[in-house]
Amino acid sequence: MKAITAILLWAFAAVVYAAEPVWIDVRTAQEFSGGHVEGALNIPHGEVGDKVPAIVADKSTPIYLYCRSGNRAGKAKAALESLGYSHVSNLGSLAEAETKYANTQPM
Repeated sequence: MKAITAILLWAFAAVVYAAEPVWIDVRTAQEFSGGHVEGALNIPHGEVGDKVPAIVADKSTPIYLYCRSGNRAGKAKAALESLGYSHVSNLGSLAEAETKYANTQPM
């Protein structure tokens, strides 16, 4: 599982350097497999502080977090802000994140 996570994190690193928003689903892998925002990374909330710095070098990159209700995303947001990330948003639930994602896509 760690090898898969490392490969996924490396694969998305090129996207991050383009200063595009980063979408992170902080739920468990099992929850993530049941549905997620297109292109979102799955990093459980307790691992965000350890893994995001290796993926998102620019601390001004917009980061959108979501979970089931917003609670875990709030904890992840606090962890990232304590590391100096300045544009972190807690979008709340998957449904709320999907709405936000749909509104950010070109027509």
